[in-house]
Parts: sequence; structure tokens; C-alpha cells
Amino acid sequence: MTTHERILILDFGSQVTQLIARRVREAGVYCEIRPFTIPMEEITAFGAKGIILSGGPASVHGDASPTIDAAVFELGVPVLGICYGEQLICKLLGGRVSSGGTREFGRADLTIVADSALFKDVWNMGNGHPVWMSHGDKVDAIPEGFVVTATSRGAPYAAIAHEEKRIYGLQFHPEVAHTPDGAKLLANFVNTICGCTGDWSMKGFRDEEIARIREKVGSSRVICGVSGGVDSLVAAKLLHEAIGDQLCCIFVNTGLLRLGEAEQVQKSFNDHYKIPLVYVDASATFLGALAGVSDPETKRKIIGKLFIDIFDAEATKVSDAKFLAQGTLYPDVIESVSFHGGPSVVIKSHHNVGGLPEKMKLGLVEPLRELFKDEVRKLGVELGLPPAMVYRHPFPGPGLAIRIPGEITPEKVAILQRADAIYIEELRANDLYDKIWQAFAVLLPVNTVGVMGDARTYEAVCALRAVTSTDGMTADVFAFPHDVLLRISNRIVNEVHGINRVTYDITSKPPATIEWE
Repeated sequence: MTTHERILILDFGSQVTQLIARRVREAGVYCEIRPFTIPMEEITAFGAKGIILSGGPASVHGDASPTIDAAVFELGVPVLGICYGEQLICKLLGGRVSSGGTREFGRADLTIVADSALFKDVWNMGNGHPVWMSHGDKVDAIPEGFVVTATSRGAPYAAIAHEEKRIYGLQFHPEVAHTPDGAKLLANFVNTICGCTGDWSMKGFRDEEIARIREKVGSSRVICGVSGGVDSLVAAKLLHEAIGDQLCCIFVNTGLLRLGEAEQVQKSFNDHYKIPLVYVDASATFLGALAGVSDPETKRKIIGKLFIDIFDAEATKVSDAKFLAQGTLYPDVIESVSFHGGPSVVIKSHHNVGGLPEKMKLGLVEPLRELFKDEVRKLGVELGLPPAMVYRHPFPGPGLAIRIPGEITPEKVAILQRADAIYIEELRANDLYDKIWQAFAVLLPVNTVGVMGDARTYEAVCALRAVTSTDGMTADVFAFPHDVLLRISNRIVNEVHGINRVTYDITSKPPATIEWE
């Protein structure tokens, strides 16, 4: 358990609650997200220097509306309510919230009407401050002792404050990128109002986690599964720094990896990092089991079960192993405890390949459990890993299986591997790779007639996808330079036999379509 200054975020089901935590940590302050249902005793015991109430999809008027004990406001620590959080403050402390009338979703202009510690050195009096709104209910009256600090066209109480009690409410969302100065407001809350000194850093985390690992593991051996992805690589490097050759990593080649990835992983672990690695080439087993299977969920289940069985068989060969290391990240922890009914309870099945077999009687070591994805990357750099590896685009657990709609064959895998490799090679050559959050090729289950030279062809269509993201929570399409897109398409059609047409996905997708590792 961390001993840093702490901010507690109570989750009311907003799909962007994680962004609040990310912004707080960007300010150098450690924080945790807990469901609003935790008892008052646990809130008190947490020892927070400040509490943030998140937004949420519910109305404060419902019989089963999420709520908290009003004693939270008597703890003597600052409280910030965001969207639903502001409405809940008003309801619990004697204000009034109404349903119906004018809703406010999307961009809005804020007018600052009174000074507030929350706006210090960020916003001055006057209008024209862009923010992001997302609310149907509206605050009609604020509790006694509060003052209005900002308004918008649709929200006369867009920001409220009780400076003496240090209780603040915002009807807009400061955590999202659409509120340009929102991160500064949250930094003001945690650093200035709550008095946090900003003692959360990757260097400090690295040293503390190494000490925790050594204390927990002792002289026992630890097994760690690696995939070639960023999370498992960083976890393995951190564990190896902590316990050296007590660590045994197992890498299962499913045959569904990127081109040359199996060789790259072996070279990195064996030659560069000197981390003990057991390599299992199970590509024929996986591809054989997937033969004739088209349903995507069935594919995932087959891959998950096979992976667990093969990993388990190899793990039992490691003598004196007492612990299993997992690359669990903080978003996984949040999802596992989210309150029923909130959007964050949806588990990302599109990349998960299965859990652990119950028969593995091993203790768990989760060195990345407190970190978000961007923090894992920062830790990787702190550990001395090459930025080119640390900042690789995410790759889903089932690998290329979910990038080949329909039946999977060894031939299709080989075609897609080559096309994807050309795509990524050109992105790097044109200095575009690091401007894109995730880029990949998809082998569509469609063949088209084409003419190449004097011959007619009947081959597959390859789709290219590239998305940008500022926070890893939402994504937008990447605006490709036309000449680069033409060069990529030309190379794939000429160099990859089996593809005669390339198309580019120009649609923007919701967060759930981003394929995390």
C-alpha cells in the first residue's frame, strides 16, 4: 500500500471517471477510484487529502439514484463534485436540481462571474472559456453558503463554491481533453486547495515496488507470462531488477503474432536483457484448433483456453515456483469493482483471452496494479527500456485472429503479417508512427476482381486503420497524408501476393473499439 498523499475519487458510473484519476496523477498526486457504495468507515480510513465525486449517467431524482453519506462533507477535507457530483452536492446540502428543460451536451462557453481558488492562474473574469458539458438535469438552486463562480448558456450554476468549507462543484467535465484548461483546474484542486505536494513519480514508484516485490517474494521463484506487448515486458523488467534469476518468463507463440515478433521477443529477453525465458512454439496447435472457425467470440475462447492449458503445462515444470506475476493494470482493477449499472462495468472481452486456471496454486504478484497504461510506458523508460519498444502500438491478446474476420488459415495469417509489417514500416519511415495511437491492417473476408498488368486477379481486400488519441479513452481517425497512403497501398498490392486492393477506414469509432493489449 502506497504511503503517498492520496486523493479519493468516488465513482458514480461516468465512462470517463478514469480520466479524472489520470489528470490527478499527471499533477504528481497519487489517487484511487472506489465505487460510491463503499462504507463511510472505509472513506475515513482511506486518509484522503481531498475527495472527488465523479459524473454519472443517473438522475439524482431516481429512487435508486447513486448517493453517499452527507458526512463526507464533514470530514474537513476539500470536496470537488463533477457533473452528477455537483448535482449530488446540491441535493444533499439543501439545494435544488430539476429534470427536463434545456439539456447541455457538448462544447459550451463558460463565463467566470466570481473569483475562486479553483480558477486561480487559469481563468480570469469574463466569458469565452471553452468547456465540455454532458448533463440533462439542471441545478436550480444552490445550498446556503455557496456562491456561483461560473455560468453557461444552459447552466446558470455551471460552477459553485463554498470557499470556507472548500467544497466545489462543476457542471462541466474538466477531465476530458475537450475542456482545454481542465487539467489545470484539477491540479489547482489537488495541489493548491488540498495542499498536496506532488510526491508521486515513476522513479519513486520503481524503487518502492522493487522493495515490495522483494519483501513479498523472498527467495521463491516467480513465473511471468510474456506476450511481446508493453505491459508484460515492463512487468518482466521490473521483476528481474527486483529478484534477478528467481524470475522465469514463459512466452507462448500462438502463430498469431506480428511478423518477426517471436524472434524479437527471444532476442530481447535472452541477448539484451538477460531475463530467463522459456519459449514455446505452439503456432501449429493454435492454427489447427482455429481451422474452420468463423465466429469471433468462439475464436477468443479457443485461443484463451489453449493459451491457459499450454502456459499451465510449462509452469508446472518450473521447480520451486511459488508466485505467478500478472500485468494487471489499474483500469482492470477499477472495472472489477465498478458498481452495477455503470458503463465502466463492461469488460473488454475483445482483447482478453481468458483467466487463470484455478488449479494453479500460486500466489499473485501484480507489479503494475497501481498504474495506468501511460504510466506503464513511463515506468518502462525509467527502467531503461528503448522508447521504440515502450511506445509500441497496443496489440490485442488474441492477436491477428481478430484482424482476420471469418475463417483463419496459415495462408491468411502470413498475408496479413506481411501487409501489416509494410504498413508499420512506412509509418516509421515517414515519422508518423508516434503521431498515431494505434495502427493496424485487417484482412477482409472479401475477394475482388482486379487487373494487374495483363492478368486478371481475384484476391483479398486489405483495410488499414489508424486512430489518434490524447488520453487512450476516446479515439478519432488519423488524417493521413495522401502521398503516404498511396505509397503504402502500392507497396502492399505489389509486395503481398494475395491482396489486390487496399482500403482505408475513414470513420471515427467509440472508445470500445480501441484494441488494448
